[in-house]
Amino acid sequence: MHLRPATLLTAILAGLILLAPVTANAATTPTPSPTASTGTPEKNPVVKGPNITVTLKDVKGGKGEPVPVPGVKLTVHKDSKTGEELGTQTTDQAGRVSIGIPGNGTYVVELDPKTLPEGVKLSGNGETTKTVQVKIAAATFVQFQIGAVVVKEASFGSKLIDASTSGLKYGLIIALAALGLSLIFGTTGLTNFAHGELITFGGIMTYMFNRGLGLPVIAAGALAVLASALFGFAQDRGMWRPLRNRGTGLIAMMIVSIGFALLLRSVFQYTFGGSTKTLSQYVAQGRSDYGPIALSDKEVAIFAISIVTLVVTCIALMRTRLGKAMRAVSDNPALSASSGMRVDGVISSVWILGTALTGLSGVLLAINQQVNFQMGFKVLLLVFAAVTLGGLGTIWGALLGSLVIGLMVEVAPVITLWGWHPVPASIKDVGALVVMILILLVRPQGLLGRAQRIG
Repeated sequence: MHLRPATLLTAILAGLILLAPVTANAATTPTPSPTASTGTPEKNPVVKGPNITVTLKDVKGGKGEPVPVPGVKLTVHKDSKTGEELGTQTTDQAGRVSIGIPGNGTYVVELDPKTLPEGVKLSGNGETTKTVQVKIAAATFVQFQIGAVVVKEASFGSKLIDASTSGLKYGLIIALAALGLSLIFGTTGLTNFAHGELITFGGIMTYMFNRGLGLPVIAAGALAVLASALFGFAQDRGMWRPLRNRGTGLIAMMIVSIGFALLLRSVFQYTFGGSTKTLSQYVAQGRSDYGPIALSDKEVAIFAISIVTLVVTCIALMRTRLGKAMRAVSDNPALSASSGMRVDGVISSVWILGTALTGLSGVLLAINQQVNFQMGFKVLLLVFAAVTLGGLGTIWGALLGSLVIGLMVEVAPVITLWGWHPVPASIKDVGALVVMILILLVRPQGLLGRAQRIG
């Protein structure tokens, strides 16, 4: 049975909506910390039922293991410091107390600083009270930080190496999306403002396959790339090809892409929710040293997958028959059609390849960071900047522009010039955009673009 592309596109969006209940409760519940033994005088008595357990340990300036602080008086009040006193205990040899509470509610834990041993002080602002909101009638854990933690300041060279490594990694992720955008723009002339949502699509599909269906992240990511390619094919056949056949102008199609981006973002927010979520694997990993560079296993995988994918794609575009056809359509669609080439088929292939690359970018971004319904929208401007900086419609320009943008985003918060403060991390994207503007003022066609006469 032959399905109409518009029906396929509608089915994909409907599938996202129907999958929402499956993934709504997919996030795992964190495992509570184990309860240590308590007693008196060596150990405080065990409290059964709802209780607040306090642990006091002296970190001793970060030298050696933290040492328990016994003999410190702690009191638990109901609602506020002046509220009903529920119990008072002194920490045992393990530095712990457990005080029973009636159940859920707000409690204040008060530490008596006069009972601290000689030479032991609270760190930070020396706060002696902590407010605790108990929502589950079980053991609730509270910890007072004691002793100043000495943090060794990393050298500028170490910071620069770490920032450059992160910048290259971020640049490679952007490069996958930028290459997809450059292929679509170079072949169709469409400035697709829904391209950021294609990144989000890859990340969310990875989450749905991983959390909703219980697949490993690697398998979920592979299926997400295939789903992205199918989504791109459905887009072209169901929406963009009919618009091209009707002679719709590029400006009108660009406006359509803006509306489509808003639609997709709303669908993602409805199906996925507004909160940021994580995958079931590769969330927190230790780093291994590779000479002066420290990388986690997932970061090594991101580097390897990105580089191999980009190299294979570029070789395919340069050497294969389909790649040559794509470049021919990009250079002159009318001449390609007159020579017998199926231009619409080539454009559909470009959409499949471009959205697959963009979906892979979303998969790697989800593994590297977290999944959010706006994750693609947040990097869309950087993807456009990378393509523009490298040269519109050029393959190598998109790659070079992405690496420059990625490096500038991550390195800018580290470098201090002429006494100026480094760029705050919250606005670190600004540095990359400023560099793009400066380069385009000198070279309007981009780093690897070709200068063209207009008029």
